[in-house]
Amino acid sequence: MSLEDGRSEIRFAPVILAGGSGTRFWPRSRKANAKQVLALDGNETMIQQTLQRLSSVTDPAKAWVITNELLHDVIADQLPEVPREHILSEPAARNTAPACALAAFLLEKTEPDMVIGVFPSDQVVKDSARFAQVIRAGAALAASGDKIVVLGVPPTRAETGYGYIEQGAVAEDATKIADGIEARRVKRFTEKPDKEHAEQFVAAGNYAWNSGIFLWSARTLAGAIREYCPAMVPLLEKIAAAHGTEEFTRVFAELYPQCENISIDYAVLEPRSRKGEAGAEIYCLPGDFEWNDLGCWATLHENMADCSPEKLAFANVFDETDPLNISIDSNGNYVYAPGKVIALVGVNNLVVVQTKDALLITTRERSQDVGKVVAELKKAGREDLI
Repeated sequence: MSLEDGRSEIRFAPVILAGGSGTRFWPRSRKANAKQVLALDGNETMIQQTLQRLSSVTDPAKAWVITNELLHDVIADQLPEVPREHILSEPAARNTAPACALAAFLLEKTEPDMVIGVFPSDQVVKDSARFAQVIRAGAALAASGDKIVVLGVPPTRAETGYGYIEQGAVAEDATKIADGIEARRVKRFTEKPDKEHAEQFVAAGNYAWNSGIFLWSARTLAGAIREYCPAMVPLLEKIAAAHGTEEFTRVFAELYPQCENISIDYAVLEPRSRKGEAGAEIYCLPGDFEWNDLGCWATLHENMADCSPEKLAFANVFDETDPLNISIDSNGNYVYAPGKVIALVGVNNLVVVQTKDALLITTRERSQDVGKVVAELKKAGREDLI
């Protein structure tokens, strides 16, 4: 199925990145049952939600998933609409650049004009209609030349856990191609600033959170990899050439781990942005579709509380517990303890997560550090808990 922009058909293939282990959602998230295959905020898992919102944009059978061997079968079961040969398990974790580039080199062989949309598998979007509208507009813009489209979320706070996009001037020609959705040229990317800089960015008014959603043609992305990551190119070309043959598993396992371990932001977006607003041809469309990145327990609390920022500090979230929950002089807590009656007395801003073999107690403020627990468990040899 193709996108139709009113003038010409645009071939579009979503690539869902689902290779992470979700350590900041320990103890619920484990290597073989990571956050992308968990139903953290409803009945559908995170990766099912990702594919579902893309189904109004393109045929799910066009989607590709890049994951790992531990999650391959679970994802295949959860996404029966995606062809098995489109679910690729990385033989080694190599961050987002090799994963995105792999999809580009595979598709470039037969469909170089195919627009690839890169989508993390752990995000929440509440306005699906607006999401589909922006994706269609971004795909039309990406299909119009050697252009890169990024989606920037309007910031609501000085968040230090996200990357930021500095936006330049409105690009009138690009805006027309994007069906009137404002397209702004990108000046630069800044990855996870400190608090002081984050506050400056939000106050400046021309910065957006980097959603991690990117659109480009297979030709454009493969060309960018050839320009900025030349050492990766022969490896990916050989892997792509072997795809669909009996040699693929061996070639993939042998060559992919030799790719540089680097994010697509550092590998392509940042060096290309140095060409300047006009030369880089990177455009930012507004990710104004009630987006949230579920990166840690605090962001899940924020998403499930579903209230204004002013009320968030007072909202308690009792997740999948007994219908009776008691809160006395307690605010801003998140508790996951299935089948338990929960009573909170005089505590604020806690995160409490209980599973059959582990108990996590932290604060919302420190929930970004939960991944350090997994590192400590690994050092202690407790693979059974990770």
